[in-house]
Amino acid sequence: MSTKEAATAPAIYQLKITLRGSRPPIWRRIQVRGNTSLAKLHDIIQIVMGWTNSHLHQFQIGEKYYSDPQFDLDFTASERGKSLDRLGLAPQKHFRYEYDFGDGWDHDILVEKILAPEPDAHYPRCLKGKLACPPEDCGGIWGYYGLLETIKDPHHPDHKDMLEWLGGDFDPDALDLDIVNKQLHSVK
Repeated sequence: MSTKEAATAPAIYQLKITLRGSRPPIWRRIQVRGNTSLAKLHDIIQIVMGWTNSHLHQFQIGEKYYSDPQFDLDFTASERGKSLDRLGLAPQKHFRYEYDFGDGWDHDILVEKILAPEPDAHYPRCLKGKLACPPEDCGGIWGYYGLLETIKDPHHPDHKDMLEWLGGDFDPDALDLDIVNKQLHSVK
């Protein structure tokens, strides 16, 4: 990237996404271009957190809500065409992303930094994170912790059924950033 291209390239937003209520925290640190729309950020969050894009979602920035207009949610603006660099976001500002209104996977998103793009870097990218994403449809964060207790205890009456529902073993500590970043390379 030439100096002129770097000067005109969109800023890079470094975001820390934390699943609210998770103890210890389940989180990801990502970098995305400032011209990334909320619709595209939704796709990115789905990849980095490990969700399957099977449920409704919405963003809350200040008092305003944004979502996919196909969902036809009341009092919610379209997330399409709303880029990070046009939403008044600044370092240390938080906003919210909710996924699966039934299970209520609530994410806190912190704008950690706004940076110049690095030459030859691919964006979006996931820099770091901790712990595996909970399985879909397990009942929210408290259902997830109940599931973990059940699969840890081979004497629990639901142990075998829960392992079968999970499709085998589940490692709550697993996070492979190489796989996440390979998946992010498909995001345009």
